[in-house]
Parts: sequence; C-alpha cells; structure tokens
Amino acid sequence: MLGISRREMLRSASCGFGYLAMSALCGQNSFAASSATAPSLNARPPQLPARAKRVIFLCMSGGPAQLDTFDFKPQTGKKKHAGSVFDFKQHGESGLWISELLPETAKHADKLCVLNGMYADITNHAQSFLQLHTGDRLRPRPSLGSWIVYGLGTENQNVPGFISLFPRKPSVYSSAFLPPVYEGTPIGLNTSDMSKATINNIASDHLPARVKRRQLDFVQAMNREHATRRPDDSRLEAVIQSMELGFRMQVAAPELLDLSNETKSTLERYRVGQGKVVGACGDSDFGRQCLLARRFAEAGVRFIEVNHGSWDQHSNHRADLTANCESTDAPIAALLEDLEQRGLLEETLVVWGGEFGRPGLVPENKKDGTGHNARGFTFWMAGGGIKRGLAYGKTDPTGARAIEGKVHFRDLHATILHQMGLQHDKLTFKQGEREFRLTGTEGGKVVKDIIA
Repeated sequence: MLGISRREMLRSASCGFGYLAMSALCGQNSFAASSATAPSLNARPPQLPARAKRVIFLCMSGGPAQLDTFDFKPQTGKKKHAGSVFDFKQHGESGLWISELLPETAKHADKLCVLNGMYADITNHAQSFLQLHTGDRLRPRPSLGSWIVYGLGTENQNVPGFISLFPRKPSVYSSAFLPPVYEGTPIGLNTSDMSKATINNIASDHLPARVKRRQLDFVQAMNREHATRRPDDSRLEAVIQSMELGFRMQVAAPELLDLSNETKSTLERYRVGQGKVVGACGDSDFGRQCLLARRFAEAGVRFIEVNHGSWDQHSNHRADLTANCESTDAPIAALLEDLEQRGLLEETLVVWGGEFGRPGLVPENKKDGTGHNARGFTFWMAGGGIKRGLAYGKTDPTGARAIEGKVHFRDLHATILHQMGLQHDKLTFKQGEREFRLTGTEGGKVVKDIIA
C-alpha cells in the first residue's frame, strides 16, 4: 500500500472519491426515488426505431424576439403595427426567412426546421423556464436530459451522460425524483467565467492511479455490503455508480475540456473568447460552449445543454438583441458545420429556443423594449431525422399568437423523445403511488409533420 495505512486510506477515500463523485455529478435538488430496477448508466436499446443518438439543446434564456430572428412580420401601411424592426431575407434553396442579425446561421438555412407556432402556458420566466426543461411549471421534476439518460443510459461510460454548460439554475439539470445517477453535470455555473470552467473536484494527483483504484475498491466493498441490507434504496446504487464514474472521469474529462489541441482556425470559427456580454449574466463564452458541445457529442455524451442569456429586452431592444445575436450566430453556425462535416448531424438533434418569445416592438416605445409572449414564438431544430429547410406553423400577422402548426412544450418533448427512440407515454417512473412521465397527465403529441 506504499506505506498508506488502512485508516489513512479510509479517511482519504471518504474525503476524496465520495466528495469528488457526488459534488461533480449530483446536483442540488435530488430527492429519494423508488424503482423496480437498479439505476444504471449502461446503454439500453431504444423503445422505438431511433433517428438520433444525442441531443444538443441551445437554450436562449430570457425570451428571444422571434419577430427579429426567424418569424418575419413586415410593418406595412401608413400606421405601422408592431412587427420586425430588422431586415429579413430568404436564404437557401428552401427560402427560409432569417433576420439580418443572423448571417452565419442563415448559411445553414437548408438544415433548419423552424417552428413558428410554438406556445406555452405562462409568461413568467421562472415558471416557463421550468416547464421548458421539466414539463411542469410549478413543482420540481426531472429535466429532459435526465429523462433521456434514464431511458437510454449513456454511450461512453467514462463521461457523464448529461452535461449542462453555463446553467442558470439547478432545474436545468436536476434529476428530481429520478435516481441521482441521472442528474446532469453542470460545468461553469451562471456568472462564472467559462474559460476557467471545469468539472469540480475532478483533478486528483495526491496518489498514484493504482493506489487510488485500490482505495476506491476498499470503499466500494463497504458500500456494496451496506447496499445488500437496503435493497430498495436506489440512492445507494447511484452513489456507487457515481464514484466509479468519478474515478474514470479523472482521465477522460480533463482531455475533453482542454481546447489546446484545436486549431487556431477552429477557435476563430467558433469565436472562442470573443462573445459580447449582455446584462449581468456573466461571460458565457458561448463559442467555447459550442465547441465543447461538439467535443462532448463526439465523445458520446447523450444530452448536452448550452446556455446563453439574457434575451429579456425590456429596453435597449435593438442594441442588446444585436449583441446577443453577434455572440451566438457564428458559434452556432460553426457547430452545425462541424456536425455535418463529421457525419454527426443526422444522429444529433440540435434544438434552439427559450422559455417564450416577445411581442413586436411598438414604434412609439420610448424605452425601445418589449415584453413577454408565450402565445406564439419560435424554436428551430436541425439533424436527428428532422426535415430540412422547413418553416412549420405560423403566428398571426402581428406575431402575437400561434394560429397554425401549434407546438406546445409537451409536444416538443414528445417529439424529441420520439427521435431518440423513446415513447413519451411509456417512459415512466413510479414515485410513491404515482406514475410520472415527462409529458405529464395532459400528454403531448409527436409532431409527425416535421419528421423526415
């Protein structure tokens, strides 16, 4: 044991691997869960024929103004109504209308399926953001990423199955009542500097690797003995698996987070370190996030969330929206380009959107600001078996509400699960005496019209 006593090993293990695994992999809002089978991260076959192997969710928090990004509503007549205040052009063979603020994304118009008929239930940020991620606007529920890893496991046993980059709050990556092993791993909490972000407590060089392995085996033997006396407590198995994953991650994770082996041209295409900061949301370094998302996708991470804010332009609409688009446009285009070139786009479902949209900017608004609008807004999807170059659904002439091709968050969730090979009404978890699912008792429908 290289001179390390049993007592020293136990102390080092309890303060090392246990803290490393649980702080790196488990979030802040885990609850006790019950299930007929032990929780596992092992890859499992899909329930349905799968078109996608993974999801990258580009979360634009705050409510992106759809009328100045992807839902063109020209202001016409002598007395102009609220509508698009930036110029739009049609792009690609599909002729999708895209704002002048997104010239790089516009080059990939024929990859996009633009959902202009999105709608949600409420216009408060917190509740709608929670519903976007968990399907429920009031109570803590498992995040979409947790449900997917619960249903499919993960392709790479050396990295987490669910990673959230620059998350705003724990609801983004919480597993809630699902076993903690399905919790998302946050990297770079909101208001932090993404250039310095890492998986907390993953680095460990206090002992040689073979000694750390023996140390962990010693602790795990006690854990498994403890677990045999409590067969119904899934949390114990989750801790055991988290500690094993924490050990493996010490080798795999630092390499994935290290961008030093990327070329200068790649870093420039993604605009790493060049994004503008809007509001008090911290330096999200959105380009770094998108590049990391590509690397995590290549490594087999099942669900990757990339976060950017704030799109809540109650004032300075033109200037702040321009800055947000400048920060995100080129990195998103680079991500789509790389996924396509590397043969990953067809098996990667990319989703862009926020918790709701915004009404049109009233011309006489002196603050140059807009409010919240959950009755009609825009998402887009790309890859993962979704139709390309399609504008699906529409809002009324002023963009105030969805009137055709309406898609609720429940429908969005059902469609994402379907493309991943999961049946939304069969992916359930029993908590207490109730069966829970992502799409809830009100259900959702797969939007078949957008599936290729």
